[in-house]
Amino acid sequence: MAAKRQRRSPEFKTKVALAALKGDKTLMQLSSDFGVSTVQIGQWKKQLLQGLPEIFQRKGSPVDVDAITAPLYQEIGRLKVELDWLKKNQVLTLEEKRACVEPNHPQISVRRQCDLLCLNRSSFYSPPTLGRESLENLEIMECIDKQYTDVPTYGSRRMTAWLQGGEAQPGLEYGYHVL
Repeated sequence: MAAKRQRRSPEFKTKVALAALKGDKTLMQLSSDFGVSTVQIGQWKKQLLQGLPEIFQRKGSPVDVDAITAPLYQEIGRLKVELDWLKKNQVLTLEEKRACVEPNHPQISVRRQCDLLCLNRSSFYSPPTLGRESLENLEIMECIDKQYTDVPTYGSRRMTAWLQGGEAQPGLEYGYHVL
């Protein structure tokens, strides 16, 4: 009785044909590894070599160049607008950077403007507080500086007690309690 003919999947045939094409093993070794006759491996290898050029042929409709280039031109236009805006607003100080941001600009968002200017958005939205200390704070800072200059061993607890007008316990200037 004749053996039933085996049907192999295209994936299996491709795997065997590629192994034969590599040339790492002989046809006899491949036949033993995959359980296929050497004649069959030779035929699959020949079919693979004949079918390879078809893989690189274009199928279907030609590529629409306008569909590919339109978004690229749009991006170039956006970048050109941003570059022109940046050239117009090249300044260095924080206040000048804040003044350059145009919240109602039709094409560049506030976020992007701040990125281009290397300005934190929080610096743009909140008014600067540097240099606007109250007189009371300035007096307290001056007192702390004077006391620290006089007694540099005072820590935060001792300095707080001194500011509140009470004298702290002896030994706190070194950071420990005297028992």
